Amino acid sequence: MNIPTTLLLVGISIGFATCKPTPQPEASSQSLKPVGLYEEISNSPIGYDSSFAQKLGADAYGMRKYVLAYLKRGPNRNQDSLTAANLQKAHLENIVRMAEAGKLVLAGPFMDDGEVRGIYIFNVATIEEAQALTATDPAIQAGRLSMELHPWYGSATLPLITPLHKRLEKTSVANR
Repeated sequence: MNIPTTLLLVGISIGFATCKPTPQPEASSQSLKPVGLYEEISNSPIGYDSSFAQKLGADAYGMRKYVLAYLKRGPNRNQDSLTAANLQKAHLENIVRMAEAGKLVLAGPFMDDGEVRGIYIFNVATIEEAQALTATDPAIQAGRLSMELHPWYGSATLPLITPLHKRLEKTSVANR
């Protein structure tokens, strides 16, 4: 299965390490709710689907193991602006590569300027697998970012976010 080029639901193009998030207009709770879609899915008469659950690797609760990563400010953030921008571009390209490989199901920056810059949810079962993926990130290699990894138990539907997101993505971070 060819995973779409990005999966980044919360505007990864804003950037984790070098960019401050662009202020977004405040949205009302009504505008955040997909009109009719939630109700359509929620009110569907379809119940448990063992074949679908098996395809997604779901347990009896519809859940499975992942690894959650907190991307934090790294110890080496004194790069000049050109180097920092190049690291950010390479960081985003690495995110796209991991998403296309099916190893990353969710990523996004936090919208404040705190120590924790963003999150990843790796589509792997062990910390060791996530560490190997983390080691491929140029921003990690340069010390601009660091990662804190935790085993995480979440909905087995998370890998479906990527193809759904592709239907909403007008501009890709890969084309930044």
